[in-house]
Amino acid sequence: MSRSERARLAGVVFVVLFTQLLVYPGVDELVAALGGDTTIDASTAFLAVQLVAFVLFSAVWGVLSDRAGRRIPFIVAGALGGAVAYLALLAVVVTGIGDFRTALALRFLEGSFTIGAFSLSITMLMDLDGGHGRNMGAAGIAIGAGAALGAPIGGQLYNFGPLGPIVVSAALLLVVAVVMATVPDRAPTARGGLDRVLDGVRATPELLVPYAFGFADRFTAGFFGLVGTFYFRQTFDLDPAATGLVLACFFAPFALLQYPLGVLSDRVGRVVPIVAGSVGYGAAIVGVGLAPTVELAAAGMVLVGVLGALVAPATMALVTDMAAAGERGAAMGGFNIFGSLGFLGGILGGGTIASAYGFFAAFAVAGALEMGIVLLALPVLLRVVPDPTATFGSPE
Repeated sequence: MSRSERARLAGVVFVVLFTQLLVYPGVDELVAALGGDTTIDASTAFLAVQLVAFVLFSAVWGVLSDRAGRRIPFIVAGALGGAVAYLALLAVVVTGIGDFRTALALRFLEGSFTIGAFSLSITMLMDLDGGHGRNMGAAGIAIGAGAALGAPIGGQLYNFGPLGPIVVSAALLLVVAVVMATVPDRAPTARGGLDRVLDGVRATPELLVPYAFGFADRFTAGFFGLVGTFYFRQTFDLDPAATGLVLACFFAPFALLQYPLGVLSDRVGRVVPIVAGSVGYGAAIVGVGLAPTVELAAAGMVLVGVLGALVAPATMALVTDMAAAGERGAAMGGFNIFGSLGFLGGILGGGTIASAYGFFAAFAVAGALEMGIVLLALPVLLRVVPDPTATFGSPE
């Protein structure tokens, strides 16, 4: 197994995250070009349908791949299907055939395909030899880079027109399909599907604690992707390029600091980073909604990103601590399902609250959710981890 094989798989993970975030900084302009209006409700619908597809089809692709005993054909199909769906979105605008409802259907189709490429490329990294830590480290770097670079580069692409991010996304997914055809298929025998995730929760109900924190963390990521975009554009009169840079103030530290702060949780235990980080994280979100200038808002976004990076790897590591060695894959699958639901909730819930009650109400709810989960989960967390300073394992 060569390093290039790991790099190619990580590249797929990067591309899907990268293309997902490209559209966010100017999503209202894209939605208008596709026949929708410029309200937050239309943009909420456009972003949410992709995430609904992610939630519904993530486990489906995994089950199909496990039963077939192969990964590559499904990843190639996912990338090609996503590219075709993006090209069809372009056709809606160029030909004038169809309306915004057509665009929503195509967005759902795109999400149902690209989640297959994303989730199965991570699964292939798990299948590789060479050390689980190293392979998951490659996935983490890819996710971090995609999240950190997608919004600012997407903002720049909007300078070429509202369809710029769609064109680039289609091209990148076509490249993924070609690259994946060169990777050996190392799928093991079938390992089960969504039923193993449910069995794991029944056997270890305490897993719902890190799952709840994972939901809240991804909720805020989805919240900033949609509500943050509209808030910064309308409150501070920013264009998509500037909005992408402000969003990067959150996504960059949130993504890039997860590895070192994850190492910190190995040294000081899980409880302190989770509790202190979550309380600070929630308060910082509210602070961004109160910031009177874009400079202070951007500084607040950096703080939110740092504190989010303190919480996220500790909760993910807690999943590994709790799950039996042979059940960690299924347990992490459950964590990702809750995370996807959180991202969807951040877009749907945040968008709905902002539309009905204003931006600050949405910021307050997002911050309160993060802090509220600490209060509800802390007794269970202390029971599961009786020594808050306990350290776990050793580096692989």
